Amino acid sequence: MMHVRFPLGRGEGGADPEACTADLRQLWSQLNTWQIRMNLHGYPKALLIIFVATLPFVNPLVRGDGVGYYAYVRSMLVQHNLRFENDWIKSPWPFVGRTVNAEGRIGAEYTATGYLDNRYSVGPSLLWGPFLTSVHLATEALSKAGLNIRTDGFSLPYLLTGAMATALYGFLGLCVSFALARIYVGEVWAFLATLGMWFASSLPVYMYFNPFYSHAHSVFAVAIFLWYWQRTRPRRTLGQWGILGLLAGLMLNVYYINIAVLLFPLLESLKKYGQAWRTPALRWEAVRGLLLANSIFSVVTLVAFLPTLITRQIIYGSPLSFGYEPSSWAHPVIWQPLLSSNHGLVSWTPIVLPSLVGLFLLRRYDGELAAYSLAAFAAMYYVVACHPDWHGISSFGNRFFISLTPLFVVGLGVFLQECSRCLKQGRTAIAAGALAIGALILWNLAFIFQWGTGLVPHVGPISWRQMAYNQVVRVPYNLGSNLKTYFTHRSGMMKRIEEDDLRRMRNQ
Repeated sequence: MMHVRFPLGRGEGGADPEACTADLRQLWSQLNTWQIRMNLHGYPKALLIIFVATLPFVNPLVRGDGVGYYAYVRSMLVQHNLRFENDWIKSPWPFVGRTVNAEGRIGAEYTATGYLDNRYSVGPSLLWGPFLTSVHLATEALSKAGLNIRTDGFSLPYLLTGAMATALYGFLGLCVSFALARIYVGEVWAFLATLGMWFASSLPVYMYFNPFYSHAHSVFAVAIFLWYWQRTRPRRTLGQWGILGLLAGLMLNVYYINIAVLLFPLLESLKKYGQAWRTPALRWEAVRGLLLANSIFSVVTLVAFLPTLITRQIIYGSPLSFGYEPSSWAHPVIWQPLLSSNHGLVSWTPIVLPSLVGLFLLRRYDGELAAYSLAAFAAMYYVVACHPDWHGISSFGNRFFISLTPLFVVGLGVFLQECSRCLKQGRTAIAAGALAIGALILWNLAFIFQWGTGLVPHVGPISWRQMAYNQVVRVPYNLGSNLKTYFTHRSGMMKRIEEDDLRRMRNQ
């Protein structure tokens, strides 16, 4: 059980340094696993035990988009620059989908500034940085002492540390999501909702199987932002607006489309402007105070976003060049991101549907949070629907929406609690909820097994008939042998999967 209080300070009209310092101390305590203010019994203890038990499934291998995400921290630590050639040419990873020409350069994948194109966000590397810096210093010391250990960023100590750090960030994001849900629903429903979104969504793929993507980090960043936004809602001081801006910058550094979550402070501020305008006696004083607060938030967010802007300037020659194909803003695909067999959000991860229903029902508990949550989901959905790669290419489910896991946890918790009121029998409702969540988890884990072993294609639409047959027949038959291979010959298994992926992509 978390016990965290934030001082309200002196309101929007002034900054209380002591209150801000207390905020930072308690925020650090919230992020630190060993210092988190949690009574380790009951449901929180169960979450921790489950997390530790699942750590052997962490896959210390960089693949797919992870090559681009990891390249920032590896290049800066080892080469002290942003020249990424070695991340594709000399790395031992199976994913090398680029052609090296006679001059040792990688095709035509260079930008106008002479840097290798790397459009992926720098935020995950910022979060890996503290862990990997320590590992790099340790491996250099051991290497100088005579041990045969590579210090190029490709060896197991680096990869295992990075993968474990990703799992830790994902877990912390889930813990904060659990704490956020507990504000509105009973602890048992918050726990079941957290378990559901942990194992019945796309998250486990990017928390364990592909840990060098940005999605688990995004869950962490969004959860901390929403948690702090909610905690400081009653009367946010100028200093607290500044801290919120720092968290917003982190959230954007990690994943660009998290900009949709900035609708929370935007819509909140617009509502307060409207309230101030309808109160003539306080109109100008309130508006000036809120304008100052919003300005501080915006400036701090921009400053915190500088790592991205600086890397864009270096790589592309402009801080506003992100390297992605332009979106078709006037022609979004309407239903495909939600229902398509090509990585649809609800069709692949059906647990999201009751979560969305729960966000509608949330208006009975907190009308503003419900409205802002649905607005953020709609905004992210529109951004994804306008992008030519709305399906995520090689993706389990629609991975773009993993960022909204904290909101889905809250929505699912509300949905479960509202369903329990219909049953009117406490233990029966809890048992029914646990069975439903358990069934969704088993279905999803079996589906992940199919996707991970190639029983369904990683790229493009799938056959639902074949998928259902595999769930019942092929998954139980192949599970034991494939799990043994995953733990004993993982590199060979990953190489085969990568080769199958690249072959399918070339044939499309």
